[in-house]
Amino acid sequence: MMAKSYRINGDMPKPRRSSPHPDAFSQISYSIDGCQDTEHEDALPQNDSDDIITQIVGHFGIWQLRSVLIIFLCKIPAAWFMACIIFTAPDIHPNEEFTCDTSAYGVAENCSVSQDQCSVLVAYGDGNFAMRQCQKFNYAEVFHSLIMEFDLVCLCDIFVAWSQYWHLFGMFLGGVVATRLMRVLSPRRVYISGILGLLCCGVCTALVNDFSLHCSFRCLSAVSCSFMMTSGQVILTDITAGKYRQGVLLLYETFWSLGVILLPAIAAGANSWRQIVVGITTLPLLIVLLLPWLPDSPRWQLQRFVSTDDAVDCVMELLLKAASINDRRCKVPHDLAAQLERLGDRLRAQPPPARWLELWHGHKRATIHMMATHMALATFLIGHMGLLLNIRSFGRDYLSPNTIVIGLVEILGCLLAMYLAFHHNVRKWQWAGALCILGGAIGCLCWFFNDAEMPIALWMFFAAVPKASISCAQAMLLTCMGEAMPAEKRDPFAFSVVTWARVWLLSASFLTVLRELSTALSLSTFCVLAILGGICTCCLRTPLDGHKGQEQEQHYWQL
Repeated sequence: MMAKSYRINGDMPKPRRSSPHPDAFSQISYSIDGCQDTEHEDALPQNDSDDIITQIVGHFGIWQLRSVLIIFLCKIPAAWFMACIIFTAPDIHPNEEFTCDTSAYGVAENCSVSQDQCSVLVAYGDGNFAMRQCQKFNYAEVFHSLIMEFDLVCLCDIFVAWSQYWHLFGMFLGGVVATRLMRVLSPRRVYISGILGLLCCGVCTALVNDFSLHCSFRCLSAVSCSFMMTSGQVILTDITAGKYRQGVLLLYETFWSLGVILLPAIAAGANSWRQIVVGITTLPLLIVLLLPWLPDSPRWQLQRFVSTDDAVDCVMELLLKAASINDRRCKVPHDLAAQLERLGDRLRAQPPPARWLELWHGHKRATIHMMATHMALATFLIGHMGLLLNIRSFGRDYLSPNTIVIGLVEILGCLLAMYLAFHHNVRKWQWAGALCILGGAIGCLCWFFNDAEMPIALWMFFAAVPKASISCAQAMLLTCMGEAMPAEKRDPFAFSVVTWARVWLLSASFLTVLRELSTALSLSTFCVLAILGGICTCCLRTPLDGHKGQEQEQHYWQL
């Protein structure tokens, strides 16, 4: 049905659309004679491959900066909802903060409670005893945590991992659904639906009195976060170009880290887990107020709109505003509408995305590239989430400073990824892989200090080094993993890699349960994953620049 609005070969050509309305040109003061020399106006020269949209708005400017910052903000609540379990369900100490309520078993003298307050030995008659699990607890007047709310003290780590599992499952489900939704809904509409859904689900998560409902709304909140992050990245990619696009995508993860750093400030003044959840739901309200300045994806509109005329009108209005803000009014051509029509025809005439099996064919290293990328991102995502959640192993009294340190080293990793991508582009994969191998090896050294009373600062050192290296490699993978693929394979390739990694990410919350056996065991598990991911990353290659010729490119892939 959509195809009826497209022009196909053999149809009568459409009459040429008129140029933008005179009042629109008066707003931007269009004048070719008054246009400055592009050598002095543009800091970055335009490429011959730039289409009319990039020629008008430029690679990066004030308009893109405003849009990028609005989209970046979605990463902060996404980090809050993922990591809030650190503060909503901290460890609590038996005897000091909770005791078993033995009133249900009769006289207190007939009961003997275990040291962890989870088991009760009940005396029945002469010499008859029965071991019972404590069903009700008395809590001290301290922070009312999620564990206290649902009486989860005896299986704390299991239930915390179960709650976190549903959040990670929501991230996986939201990414798949958002990608499919953007076939019919614009990225901006998907972003708005995500922010509104997060507001509703976040409030419901704080109000429910049932643990199963709590997990369900955590899952839906994660779906909403994934909607925003997935659609936001599509918009970022479409409105930026050149090295600025790569830089923006590399810095996209830094706002996630900023959210991790700010989370202790929200938890500091809270008296219960409900107040923390309500507190992290406030930032989406600010994002809602900024939605009028959030642009849509112009190329998506030209390619997907049912009505070509409506698409051209929407994109033309967006470009005129962007040109005015970026002070590029002289870049708007007289036949803007006609050029947008031709661009839309080219976008709709593009070959369909490659099928999944086709991703394994092509150059001689296609199979190695596919396997290495899938395995590397899977290990990095598990390590990235696991090392953050694992700071619960280092003591409840140090949760706030440890969380801030983890956020800072994540930012350091992202900045290191940007440095490698811009200054060591040819060998950036080998550098990132080597850093992960080195960082994982340093983290595994914690076994040599496990028997002694190791200071918390030393534990954090063994966790921060692999965390920084994983953040570096993960940011680089998410940004540059499709550079070796032809255009028709990049989207299905990225979808396959991210979906595969998020499936394996579901195990991250349960790997943290290993801390019950040994703190070094849980930490070294994620360090080993960092080493495996580093080895896979070293197998990747950066393609040569196009101007070096096809023969050199073919020779490169044979290395």
